[in-house]
Amino acid sequence: MRIISGQFKGRKIQAPKQLPVRPTTDMAKEALFNILNNRYYFDDISVLDLFSGTGNISYEFASRGTENILAVDANFGCIKFINKTAEDFDMPIKTVKSDVFKFLENSKQQFTIIFADPPYDFGLEAFAKIPEFVFNNKLLEEDGLLIVEHSKHTDLSKLDYYNLSKSYGGNTFSFFEAAKK
Repeated sequence: MRIISGQFKGRKIQAPKQLPVRPTTDMAKEALFNILNNRYYFDDISVLDLFSGTGNISYEFASRGTENILAVDANFGCIKFINKTAEDFDMPIKTVKSDVFKFLENSKQQFTIIFADPPYDFGLEAFAKIPEFVFNNKLLEEDGLLIVEHSKHTDLSKLDYYNLSKSYGGNTFSFFEAAKK
């Protein structure tokens, strides 16, 4: 995987083969960040990266100037890899080894962007828990955004707080936000 833009643009990061991950493709990542770039100043936001895997999304935010990034994953190998990569690149990424749903249930911190990339084989019920926890526990700042990455074969449009989806190849990003007042 490579970093698309920012301070570390073009840098390649090689994740260990034994990690149970499916990194977001460069094409999908570039499209996502083009959308976000039109909405946010990256140095003014806070990011929660759920099911962070290799840390691919966290590195992209850090490269673009985001200083407040928290990556959460249940796999110790993933957390260890993210910590080492963040240290090697001097990136401000903090990590938490935790089941994502337990973390969401107990967290009191708010974020501008929450990005979740759960396993593509999640059932709709498991996918539905993500926006449920995020919005019921008020984990997004005002004008915050929840982005859930999933397979193009999964339809999240009936879930609460759903706004829109964008597909790139086999990847789809569904965007969720609180209703505007």
